[in-house]
Amino acid sequence: MRLHKKPPLNIVLYEPQIPPNTGNIARLCAAATCHLILLGKLGFELTDKQLKRAGLDYWQFVSWEHFKDAEKFFEALAPEKLHFLSVHYQKPYTNITPKEGDYLFFGKETTGLPKQWMQRYPERCFTVPMWERGVRSLNLGSAVAVVVYDALRQLGKF
Repeated sequence: MRLHKKPPLNIVLYEPQIPPNTGNIARLCAAATCHLILLGKLGFELTDKQLKRAGLDYWQFVSWEHFKDAEKFFEALAPEKLHFLSVHYQKPYTNITPKEGDYLFFGKETTGLPKQWMQRYPERCFTVPMWERGVRSLNLGSAVAVVVYDALRQLGKF
């Protein structure tokens, strides 16, 4: 495990279920020097061959941690640093005004983020807009990439 001292953003995956998604997001975090936080019960082993294959040989460059107690982790954060991404909200991610070190929360592929977290901070909830009503959600890795790179652009990282 490698930790960046001051990452531009913290990417939080709540109970991710699909190893290739997590591996791809890990690779994105390595490329963008963001910190990856795996939160709660994972749907795979951290030694999973698919996870390693998706992250290729980039894991040595990934700043990451795994916190098993999601509630304890969540409670320790300042609300103004939190941004929740969910298909259940209408406000587009382009309304996020990120600050260095903010936390971007993404839910597990099957059920998303805990509703109580988003109900507690509805003003901090955003979505990646989708116009075709028949599409329920984007791939987790795609959604993370869209939001992270826009936030990095706003932070002046380009």
